[in-house]
Parts: sequence; structure tokens; C-alpha cells
Amino acid sequence: MEDRKWIDISQPLTNDIGVWPGDTPFAFRLSFTKEQTGSVNIGQFTTSVHTGTHVDAPYHFDEHGKKVHELDLNLYVGRARVVDVTGCEMVGKEELERFELEGVERLLLKTTDGRDLNRFPEKYTVFRENIGPFLKEKGIRLIGTESPSVDAVDSKTMDAHHSLNDNGVYILENIVLTDVEPGDYELIALPLSIEGADGSPVRAVLRPIG
Repeated sequence: MEDRKWIDISQPLTNDIGVWPGDTPFAFRLSFTKEQTGSVNIGQFTTSVHTGTHVDAPYHFDEHGKKVHELDLNLYVGRARVVDVTGCEMVGKEELERFELEGVERLLLKTTDGRDLNRFPEKYTVFRENIGPFLKEKGIRLIGTESPSVDAVDSKTMDAHHSLNDNGVYILENIVLTDVEPGDYELIALPLSIEGADGSPVRAVLRPIG
């Protein structure tokens, strides 16, 4: 059973974690120490909901889209397939049609051999606009990526976000698959129930199947 242990594929939330340019940095500190209270330490943190490993709710890019507390939790728990597309600058139908994806509901993309999590990447893999219809055709409802976004950092039209949303595919970003081999896994990547939010950090974990 040793090889079926849960694998953490989340970015640790540290005070020096790389964040989206201009976004709220993550910061944790003790607001009260045990010495001050006489009984306990009490911590506090501030962050963008898109820091580290996180889900995008459709409301992030669509004023009428679902918010985090309205998401179907079943999307984020269950069987997932990891495939390796490392080296691809863009990913869409052309890059994914060579993989066996029949019966896959959750697809996680390995897009890098590793990166410095304390720095926002200068380059990262983005998605083609045709990815939404392709994933819908395959029956995939959740797509995960090691990139901080499915669109380019300077995109204003958010074409990949909309392509996925228009085809019923939800988004998990900033996962860490450096030490994960391609194959099938159990996935848990539950968002926090943040009322009205456009996204949420998650603790994403995988366990090999079989």
C-alpha cells in the first residue's frame, strides 16, 4: 500500500510565493502569540484567491457565471488522468488528440519539468481556443494545469477561459506535477466555500489507482 499514499500536488502557501503581477501577495503572521493570550497562538493571512494552487469559478471572467460557493463539489473529487505535454507552448485539440481520453472526466496536464514557485514564470503553457469543444466531445469536465492561467498573462479577451466555460469545463490552475508520472489517479482538489468568490485556493492531492 506504500505506493498508494496521497501525493500533494499543491503549491505551499509561503510569504515569498510568486503571485500574479500586481495581485495581492500572500502573507501569514501571528496576530496574537501564546505569550500574549496566555493560552494559544492565533494566526491570520491575506491573499488573492488566485494565489498558488486554485480553482477559477466562472464568475472570475463572466459577470453572470457561477461563484465558488455554487460550484459542484463532485467535479473536484474522483478519478483523473495525468498526461505529459511538457514543451508545448500552447495546448489544444492538436496536442491532446494523440492521448487516450475516452471515459476521462478530469484531465491534469503536466506542462513543465519544474519551476521556481517563488517567482511568477516569465513563460508558461497556455490553451488554444479550440480546447473547450474538444474536451466537451471527450466528456471531460475538469482541466488542471501547472500554469498560473489557461490564458496569457496580458490577455484581455480570456479566450481559453471562455472556451472552457462555454463547454462546461472547469479550471484548476497552478498544480505541481513535477514528480508525478502520467497515468490514472484519484484526485481531491476541493475549493473553500467562500461566499460570492471568483476563485479559491485548494489543497490538491493525488493517489495512484491500482
